[in-house]
Amino acid sequence: MPTAGTQTIAGARTGRWPGLKSWEPSLPVWLGAAAFLVCLMVFPLGAIFKASLWAESGFNFHNYVEVFTHGPYLAAILNTVVISLWVGLISVVIGGLLAWLVTRTDLPWKKTIRALVMASFVTPPFLGAFAWTLLAGPNAGLLNKLYRSMTGSEEALFNVFTMSGLILVMALYSFPYVFSMIANVCELISSDLEDAAVILGARKLRTAWTITLPLALPALVGGFIVAFLQSLSLFGTPAILGLPAGIHTITTQIWTFFQYPPRLDLAAAFSVPLLIATMALIALQKKILGRRGFSTVAGKGGQRRLVRLGWGKLPVLLFVICLLALSVFLPYWILLKAALSKAWAQPLDWDNFTLNNFSFALFQFSDTRGAIVNTFKLGILTATAGTLVATLIAYITNRNLFPGSRYLTFFALAPLVIPGVVLAVGLFIVYTQPPIVLYGTIWILFVAYLTKEMPVGFAQAESTFKSIHTELEDASRIIGANRLMSLKDITAPLARSGLIAAWCFIFIGVIRELSVSILLFAPKSKVVSVVIFDLKEEGQIGAISVMGILLLAVSFVIILGVRWMMDREVVATRE
Repeated sequence: MPTAGTQTIAGARTGRWPGLKSWEPSLPVWLGAAAFLVCLMVFPLGAIFKASLWAESGFNFHNYVEVFTHGPYLAAILNTVVISLWVGLISVVIGGLLAWLVTRTDLPWKKTIRALVMASFVTPPFLGAFAWTLLAGPNAGLLNKLYRSMTGSEEALFNVFTMSGLILVMALYSFPYVFSMIANVCELISSDLEDAAVILGARKLRTAWTITLPLALPALVGGFIVAFLQSLSLFGTPAILGLPAGIHTITTQIWTFFQYPPRLDLAAAFSVPLLIATMALIALQKKILGRRGFSTVAGKGGQRRLVRLGWGKLPVLLFVICLLALSVFLPYWILLKAALSKAWAQPLDWDNFTLNNFSFALFQFSDTRGAIVNTFKLGILTATAGTLVATLIAYITNRNLFPGSRYLTFFALAPLVIPGVVLAVGLFIVYTQPPIVLYGTIWILFVAYLTKEMPVGFAQAESTFKSIHTELEDASRIIGANRLMSLKDITAPLARSGLIAAWCFIFIGVIRELSVSILLFAPKSKVVSVVIFDLKEEGQIGAISVMGILLLAVSFVIILGVRWMMDREVVATRE
């Protein structure tokens, strides 16, 4: 009987492609999906490189020379590097500590702590930055007002409109990335070496420092890189907290190039170094995480015993709660207070209570009503199209339908190394001129969101397909079904929960997106994130808070729905 490898070789000799019957009816669909994905990624990146190197006089490096010699531009680059380094370090400290406490100690309320970390992860960073302007603004910030009333001091306790304030707020919404990576590693580390250290007389902290930390070092370095990249690509937080203090970063500097008169050549030249730096750091992270030198031989199957905190359990728990209060409790509380108050800076008593902010934001102010419609329309459309394309691409790569199909993985994950602002620059250049002019319409945002969220849908679909055996597909093909029919009738129903999760994650990514939207929106295509940014300039605190609460509520409802669906699927599988 011929083996699968023999069949593949024979198919190649007869002109057949691996995984496909020769020229079956579904072939145009697979090739079309692959071509669409490649064009989706290549066009904006090609436009950026061309614009950065091309001027009226022809090919030259003048734009790069200006970027790296002009004082304010250099200051923006330096600020970005300094901020990102500090955000990475703080995120590693906070995320690593919380991950160790949750996974390796007997700290109580672990599920609650994980849920609060997830809440911090779901919170759009620009919304957290806005909340902190109400909490720690130097004059009207409620924490500073409370500090002055308690101490009688005329100075502010903490001014969020500073470099340190910007770094702190960015770290508060970057550490969940590190937490996730470190927690996964700590759950796999065996306790054997830790037990040996304790037997030899090492204290708990020394054991953690000399044993657990080195074993988790690759994940710590990888987490630092992720937090660094997250900080590198953020626009909303630096714009809300940095610009009032005169602090520019690369992303805010690129944004200024779109003000009248636009300088797309400089925007492109600024984008290329950011893109290259991101790609290099992603490659470094993969290399570090791919090493095996820091893992224990028996780590996968060894026992994992919890460290007893003893008398320190309560103080550590209080410390963790206070830490999470900075990213969740305080920002959520101030947003809710501002949404329900006539004057947000005054105590929320009956005289100051109002629902007019909800009425104004949701029903009266035309910009917010239009933005809500656009946001959910784009969210539904992008999530549906993104899940469909990601499903087709994941199926192609997972089933290896034709030669070179594995390379599509690179294109599907490429947006991970493209900061949102850089992607927006490329799309602006491509779609503001013939043959396809999309700027000024909602469709350019659709293309941007589809491109940016593709890795989320692809990763979810690919992992789902890997868990589904091909036997039923093979049976359907034996009785005459082509690959597309097998996917529709057999594989997709089996992968339903994973594909629904992909849809939900793409939807959440779309409704909270700002860095792409801020450069590509038009007056008729504003979305909620852009309206929040605009209302900040107008001082409409109540309306902003209402819109922020709406984003958070929708995000949490979807996440809880996905969690419920996944739990139900697990129960059904066990039964």
